[in-house]
Amino acid sequence: MVKDKKLLQDRYVTSFQFRLDVISMLPTDIFYLFVGLDYPEIRVNKLLRIGRMMEFFTRTETKTNYPNIFRIINLIMYILIIIHWNSCFYYSFSKSIGFGSDDWVYPALDNPEEPEFGEPMRKYAFSLYWSTLTLTTIGETPPPALDSEFLFHVVDFLVGVLIFATIVGNIATMISNMNAAQAQFQARIDNIKHYMQVRKVSKELENRVIKWFDYLWNNSKAQDEREVLRYLPDKLKAEIAIQVHMETLKKVRIFSDCEAGLLIELVLKLQLQVFSPGDYICKKGDIGHEMYIVKDGKLAVVADDGVTQFVVLGSGSYFGEISILNIKGSKAGNRRTANIRSIGYSDLFCLSKDDLMESLIEYPDAKGMLEDKGRQILMKDGLLDLDPANIIPEAKELEEKVSRLYSTMELMQTKLKKILEKYNDTDKALKQQISDLEHLIGEEYTLLSM
Repeated sequence: MVKDKKLLQDRYVTSFQFRLDVISMLPTDIFYLFVGLDYPEIRVNKLLRIGRMMEFFTRTETKTNYPNIFRIINLIMYILIIIHWNSCFYYSFSKSIGFGSDDWVYPALDNPEEPEFGEPMRKYAFSLYWSTLTLTTIGETPPPALDSEFLFHVVDFLVGVLIFATIVGNIATMISNMNAAQAQFQARIDNIKHYMQVRKVSKELENRVIKWFDYLWNNSKAQDEREVLRYLPDKLKAEIAIQVHMETLKKVRIFSDCEAGLLIELVLKLQLQVFSPGDYICKKGDIGHEMYIVKDGKLAVVADDGVTQFVVLGSGSYFGEISILNIKGSKAGNRRTANIRSIGYSDLFCLSKDDLMESLIEYPDAKGMLEDKGRQILMKDGLLDLDPANIIPEAKELEEKVSRLYSTMELMQTKLKKILEKYNDTDKALKQQISDLEHLIGEEYTLLSM
């Protein structure tokens, strides 16, 4: 982006738009001092600003947070401007024919019976009224008398038909755009309702599903963040995610000291999940594939009966971080150690084990640090088995280590092959240089002997 004022000024001065702006700013109003106020066409150069006005509207529509409201206001303004211009054309046309020459044109200005038609306010109000009736195709105006009046009237009617066809189409589009999100959301609900009816889902479960959708819509949580942000480049996605979710992720103690690059990777992988009242987020003994961070709502750690509450988790709490690390020696393995149930509607950020491990591939040091922190937490809670005999590595982990070893060996062989090739090339070049030097010395010796 060019921000140098001198370059911008030079480019603007040499552009065609600069000439239009200069002409539109000429003070033609000064001629009113010589010819009076009866010639409004003197200011016709001001119409050259239309391009600038359109540019302003386009940029404002892009930047405003309420584009549909702006479009409606913009459309109303266009209608008023067109009616205003048409009233000015009508008045000028009546002036060229002669005021009061027939019933169709503007009444005479010097009529003693109707002196108010000579007042500026009445001139504008009458012309605006005539223009509005004509462009809206309502009619109810005196019929034309001259051929030129017929032609003017026909053109006005055609313009009016086109204008209002455009207006109706634009308004329909605006209303459709304003309700697009709601219509799409309602279509989802209708599809699920139909599915539940076909599959004969119980009424109680059907009501829970409908209430869950109502909660999403009423709390503006119906949009999929990934779908909304998919058109943005990764850099902007990361910046938005950092501002929205970074503080939440830093509340998790095992991530508090991680480097910024890893946190950005994880922030982009957080997914918002909404749970209904009474839903179990996890149960004791379940295999843990993800961890959760509470954004809004309250969760209860309950007994196996689902009623007795041990503790209540609020906003900022987190759980399941140890199970996704799969730390060797953990007595609980990667299984859940408690039943956690949603008290009301709860919004939780979810980070899956696969997403975490995918991010840690590029940050091996961070992976070791996270595992160390996890072991410290398990040791503090007495859930870590320190007996090496009980720590059996997983087959998948062994396969990954062997695969990495083979990859390292292949890489070393490739590098060694390149070094040998480079050595051979250098050796050949050096031998050639020595041969050339010996030949040159031999020739010089022969010449000296002669």
